[in-house]
Amino acid sequence: MANSMTGFARAQGENQQLVVIWECRSVNHRYLDINFRIPEQLRALESTLRERISKKLKRGKIDCVLKYEIKHTSASELNLNPERVQQLFHLQTKLQQHHSGIQELSVADILNFSGALDEAKPEESSMQKLALEVLDKTLDALNDARSTEGGRMLEFIQQRSDAVKQHVDALRSLLPEIRDYLRSRVLTKLTELEQKPDQERLEQELVFYAQRLDVDEELDRLDSHIIELNNTLTLNKPIGRRLDFLMQEFNREANTLASKSQNATSTQHAVELKVLIEQMREQIQNIE
Repeated sequence: MANSMTGFARAQGENQQLVVIWECRSVNHRYLDINFRIPEQLRALESTLRERISKKLKRGKIDCVLKYEIKHTSASELNLNPERVQQLFHLQTKLQQHHSGIQELSVADILNFSGALDEAKPEESSMQKLALEVLDKTLDALNDARSTEGGRMLEFIQQRSDAVKQHVDALRSLLPEIRDYLRSRVLTKLTELEQKPDQERLEQELVFYAQRLDVDEELDRLDSHIIELNNTLTLNKPIGRRLDFLMQEFNREANTLASKSQNATSTQHAVELKVLIEQMREQIQNIE
């Protein structure tokens, strides 16, 4: 099981006083990087919010936005802020001294002025409790989104892993043909030089040449890496870093195979291996 580091979730909750809305967006990152945009009233809660998030998410750049709306009922009272309104009239008087055409303020102008009305402030403990509850809902939804995307990525990686295995098996079946080809090439060179080879020396040279170009170990290690990859894909914990390390090992063996390749067929298999490994690596960069 694996989670993608990319996802988005939105959730809201309410009580008698207000409606709280959380939006959380995540993208890939080497570590867990959490950023908030929250009202000042909840700044003291930030460490608790970080703790909640770190329990459910292990990697990714997480941007969380909290908005709230105060409920207004028919019984709610509108209270004028006299100091703010006085500032507005004072500003109007100063402007009229310089611009005689300025009209008197209407009631609508006054009420639309920022701060002219004292807005009801939610009770802090109630707001904090609701914010934490809704955050948990949002994180659960975010994890569901990341898990769904992660499932698709695992399927993609598994398909490429199976294809890598097919190329490894094909290369292994080519080994006898490659060894015969090496022997034939050496004999052909000797024939061109019109020299009769020393049989014992020839066998020694062929063994040395074959050892230098032998890919048995690389194929064995690739088989081992494939088994490790398939086992890792079944783990129920963050596996992104482990998979990233495995891709480095896959790539190392594929590069060696390419450098030892002796014919067009083996070269083609080595190239296809590198393409498949790169495709897996690109997906793995986004796995938690």
